[in-house]
Amino acid sequence: MSFMPWTPELELGFEEIDGQHQWLVHLTNRLHNELSQPLPRREAVGEVLEGLVDYTHNHFIVEEVMFQHHDYPETPAHKAEHDGFTGKAMDLLMRFEEGEEVTFEALGFLKEWLIHHICHVDRSYLPFFRAHQAQTRHLTMA
Repeated sequence: MSFMPWTPELELGFEEIDGQHQWLVHLTNRLHNELSQPLPRREAVGEVLEGLVDYTHNHFIVEEVMFQHHDYPETPAHKAEHDGFTGKAMDLLMRFEEGEEVTFEALGFLKEWLIHHICHVDRSYLPFFRAHQAQTRHLTMA
């Protein structure tokens, strides 16, 4: 059993977005696996943290471009959520690079934020995009 299993509740029905969310879940599980070792390898923890920060940033760009392209009315609030997480993730990475250890508390924050963001914040844009699906040629919804 993984720390953060991918479940149907995390699927939104956008192939690209779901694939990106799956990768973020995978990275979160990799971080958990490394921190669970008797002697976590600092280099491996750093690589996963950098990957999480980079990939999350790129994922947010994909969503925000999609929002702009379709004039999603809740873009400012959703972007504020993204910016808040990006700031916290960058702070975590910078503190790690300055010598702090990553704790299970930080890992718990990552897991809870991802679950909340996907299941509540991201899920809230689904009705808008479903209503506009006929106009969205490049959106692939299941």
